[in-house]
Amino acid sequence: MGGTLARLMRPGTLIQVRHVSPVRPRAARGLVARVYRQLEGDFGLLAPPVILHSPSPEALAGCWTMLRESLLAAGRTRRAEREAVAAAVSAANACPYCTGVHTETLRGLVPPARAAGTAGDPVPPEITGWARATATRETARRHAAPLPAERTAELAAVAVTFHYLNRMVNVFLDDSPWPPQVPGVARRPLSRLLGLLMLPAARRTAAPGASPGLLPAAPLPDPPYGTDPADGRPYGGPEDGATAEDGPYGVAAAWAADVPHFADAFARASAAAGAYGRRSVPHRVRELVAAELAAWDGGPTGLSRAWATVAADRLPAAERPAGRLALLTALASHQVDRAAVEEFRATGAGDRELVELTSWAALAAARRVASWIPVPPASAAAPAPAPAGHPVPAPGEDPVRHAPA
Repeated sequence: MGGTLARLMRPGTLIQVRHVSPVRPRAARGLVARVYRQLEGDFGLLAPPVILHSPSPEALAGCWTMLRESLLAAGRTRRAEREAVAAAVSAANACPYCTGVHTETLRGLVPPARAAGTAGDPVPPEITGWARATATRETARRHAAPLPAERTAELAAVAVTFHYLNRMVNVFLDDSPWPPQVPGVARRPLSRLLGLLMLPAARRTAAPGASPGLLPAAPLPDPPYGTDPADGRPYGGPEDGATAEDGPYGVAAAWAADVPHFADAFARASAAAGAYGRRSVPHRVRELVAAELAAWDGGPTGLSRAWATVAADRLPAAERPAGRLALLTALASHQVDRAAVEEFRATGAGDRELVELTSWAALAAARRVASWIPVPPASAAAPAPAPAGHPVPAPGEDPVRHAPA
């Protein structure tokens, strides 16, 4: 079924991407071809949120590496729990495409009509509430870790990955995987069908650590601007006004201890982004984005794009389009429109530069979010195994139940 689905979906996945032309499977070579083979094998299809990166092979590999090692790789958490986090973070980031896809995948794993107790427990609402709360520093502090430290670290990997991916999807994909000509009344049944078709791949277990070899090894990155590591632990330090809830153990330290395959993936993807950021993002633009992120706590920037224009006006005129687009991608990706993209392209930027600038900015923002996700210290006791089977929601309960942030 997985190979059949991949072949059937190929034409539709390519045309979903806007602003750039993805590499076609038959034209894929080298690193792009390797990623495409893994993507179809493990995910079941050439997912548009991943292949939109293909004009930059390094960005493509970094995106897939983080996605595979967080969402797909076997671990202590259930796939349904990880899908719930993906859907909840996507909703918090106003990314309807990812919200819809991962909600339907979750529905396939956890059919809402099945009786409670027949195949495990429902996804606890604490998980989805915590996932939504990661979007801002203040709400993240108010939500306790939903699971023991070792399992929370896995969910945090999914959350940070989708804080990155949602920003790229908002820039390069429409709100729905279905073309505009598909009637609204037909979209929900089609989405349910897509979720069912993806179910075989979602139920498969991917071996951890198969994708990081796509990129060179690298150490975990330094904390993002605006954080101060405690005892040298990346993302572990108190910021100004921080409380004990930030903990002595940062999320990257927790990944290194409890999710080493994702720590490796995150390190390699971050190093690659640093390299292509230096190639495609002007130095002054990188400094401007870093300064804005240092002062950002996840809150909204405003209803208009005027804030980005005001901030970018500090740059030389030739770099302002890049500055505006990078700021919008990092802090308000749902506000990126064709005009912002075309303004950047008018400076001579091609598909590769467009993907690399937005990818660099999106990952910078995701790293900032990672800096405020608290993960409790790991217990000395051996971690309990993940519950068997797929969770089932209570009768009449939606599988993605969002607790108030």
